[in-house]
Amino acid sequence: MKKIGVGYACMIYGTGYGNGFPDESRASAELTSDGKVTVFVEVTDVGQGAKNVMRQIASEVLDMRVEDIVIKNVNTSYMMDSGTAAASRQTYNTGNAVLNACKKLKEKMDEASIKDKEKVFKYMADNAISPREEGYFKANTTSVNLETGEGNPYWPYTFSTNKAVVQVDDERGKVDVLEITACHDSGKIINPLMAEGQIQGGAAMGIGYGIMEEVIFNKGTIKNQNFNDYIIPTSKDVPKVKTIFVEEIENSGPYGAKGIGEPSMIATAPAIINAIYDAVGVRIYDLPASPEKVLKALTSKREKHE
Repeated sequence: MKKIGVGYACMIYGTGYGNGFPDESRASAELTSDGKVTVFVEVTDVGQGAKNVMRQIASEVLDMRVEDIVIKNVNTSYMMDSGTAAASRQTYNTGNAVLNACKKLKEKMDEASIKDKEKVFKYMADNAISPREEGYFKANTTSVNLETGEGNPYWPYTFSTNKAVVQVDDERGKVDVLEITACHDSGKIINPLMAEGQIQGGAAMGIGYGIMEEVIFNKGTIKNQNFNDYIIPTSKDVPKVKTIFVEEIENSGPYGAKGIGEPSMIATAPAIINAIYDAVGVRIYDLPASPEKVLKALTSKREKHE
């Protein structure tokens, strides 16, 4: 018999490296002779749209079209360290460095009182004013005192609550995810379309983590070394993901933004596990909740009630 269950899970996630580890970002913004601004920033785009976010932040500060912002990010000979694409820190940390650099450049440009950016460049050149400014940001965290528990290990924090609706076949142990609703407080959303895509991708990863993906070892050797044996979700396994953003402004973030990368997937798997329990009354502690594990738990439950 197939049974429906609903589960919820909440999570809190600290942005950045945390615990007092130096979490610094640097960026430069330079007005060029064609009236555009080049932002030199070591922002690594691994599919999350970080380059676009940096362009949008610069565009907003400088009151320029996004098309007139050029991002240069791949050569360490002309840019400074912005930190890694990790810990969901790029929009918050590196975005703040870009914001800082562009604010300084905007102040210089405004002194010219000229709207045409190409003429602003000439004005700056004629008056020996550097068309380039540096930006810097360091996250405000401290290590935790292990005796008192006091400290500021992360800042800021991202929050989310996920709802999962599943269908469990109690004769085969198979779990199908029918619905995912993901509600996130990631501060101000800089790019809603990309953010929604990240949440959907995170939900897909959470489904894989929750019911499919498993590395199988045999005497130290991985048995399932390719995607024939290592099962990941396909488009048929991922339902429509409803995304809700609660835009609670983070005052220390660029235009109120916080991190969204890793938080996008964290609450999905536990929501699915809670939904399985709601459907058939068994709790799976060893992920993934594969058909074999669910069926084994159901069999054990039945035996206890016989």
